[in-house]
Amino acid sequence: MKLDRLALLILLLILFISLAPAAAKDHSDEKTYNTLEAIDHSEAVSDHAQDKGAHGHVNLGEMLPLYSCIPFAFMLLSIALLPLIAENFWHHHFGKISAFWAACLAIPFVYVYKGIAVYEIIHIILADYVPFIILLWALFTISGGILLKGTLRGTPVVNTIIILIGTILASWMGTTGAAMLLIRPLLRANEHRKNKTFMVVFFIFLVANIGGSLTPLGDPPLFLGFLHGVSFFWTFNILPHMLVTCIILLAIYFILDSYYYKKEGVTAPDDGEKKPLRLVGTYNFIFLGGVVGSVLMSGIVDLGEVSTLGVHRAVQDWLRDGLLIVFGIGSFMVTPKALKEENEFSWFPIIEVAYLFIGIFITMVPCLLLLKAGPNGAFAFLINAVKEPVHYFWATGILSAFLDNAPTYLTFFNTALGSFYAGMAESQAVPLLMTENAIYLKAISTGAVFFGACSYIGNAPNFMVRSIASEAGTPMPSFFGYILKYSLVFLIPTFVIVTFIFF
Repeated sequence: MKLDRLALLILLLILFISLAPAAAKDHSDEKTYNTLEAIDHSEAVSDHAQDKGAHGHVNLGEMLPLYSCIPFAFMLLSIALLPLIAENFWHHHFGKISAFWAACLAIPFVYVYKGIAVYEIIHIILADYVPFIILLWALFTISGGILLKGTLRGTPVVNTIIILIGTILASWMGTTGAAMLLIRPLLRANEHRKNKTFMVVFFIFLVANIGGSLTPLGDPPLFLGFLHGVSFFWTFNILPHMLVTCIILLAIYFILDSYYYKKEGVTAPDDGEKKPLRLVGTYNFIFLGGVVGSVLMSGIVDLGEVSTLGVHRAVQDWLRDGLLIVFGIGSFMVTPKALKEENEFSWFPIIEVAYLFIGIFITMVPCLLLLKAGPNGAFAFLINAVKEPVHYFWATGILSAFLDNAPTYLTFFNTALGSFYAGMAESQAVPLLMTENAIYLKAISTGAVFFGACSYIGNAPNFMVRSIASEAGTPMPSFFGYILKYSLVFLIPTFVIVTFIFF
């Protein structure tokens, strides 16, 4: 693990070294962008940079080629294939592999685009990755201190109830919080079962994704919509979409679980003593409430902005991140070591997510820039084809399954605003989108949240649940196995039904 950390530190050092000479230059000087001549856009870029002022925030998405997404593709392929063909190598070196693909993008990206590229990389690290991993770490740490004790035997009815409870909780404590709280009790209740893989997959479908549809606290894209003027309780408008999806998937789950339960012919071990269910470490719910309150605070108050390494972030966002760290540390300190051991708590799942997602976030930079460029970028063919609600649902969804669903949501959110209310201020346009053209906002919201369940990287808790399950001895499908055996078989047909009913 020390070598993994060293690899990531070296990568970050390269980025900061690159930042120094770039920051020292006059951004209005055309020499800053001389290397852009390699793609025959230097003159246009220089003019645009002067228009944009000292920071030179050129819209790289309008000039990046589609092949700039290749490192991201190889990062995904590494996650998908290496655990299958080189499991031992992957297990010991996944951090270095992530750093390698991040460097494959970062080094040529910085070499060609100089300070602008460094800004984009530093921006995604500070504005996206850092708050992302802090929130995950806090929820992971706090939920690890809550233990459900008592006699809980994994029958089809009990398992369905656990997943249903998690689905309900996800909208109020976030998909990550609900998933981390209930995945261990589900696994312990089914220790005696032979077929457990499908249980974890449906848990990911419902608790780690679709359950977070009802409030901005549930899933990041909905929170982003809240920040841009979508009222807090507007998302209850997609309750019918969520109910249809959840009922279908829960029914399928119950049928599968009943089939395997009968086929296995295994009964839970019975020592003759039935212990009542009780929660231990309930004081951690105070820390959990603090996390939810901190996230909500960051979307309500406005304390101004502060610049860090050229990246402007709201003060309340830094305050939120600091509070999350305090709550996480507080929970870890007051939770007895024996309780964490009984809960089979370990740091490996969050370490794996941290190492892999730094590579995903950095290699994803060109993809997000191309997406944000809209009709002026290499994804123009996709953006221009999105016209009807069904298009918004599937386009937002498919991209959210493999890219960060928050910026994907925002891209199509802005596309809808531009299509219906061009030239109108956002504060005036968003209320109209929520009322006059609500079906488009429903399509964008459901697509971003629902399709996050389609792959391990579609939403943050997916990978953590997979890692916890694997560590507990439950065999989990590979990256492509998850998509081919479960997403395409159960999720996509369900989304087709949702499409016919609502869009």
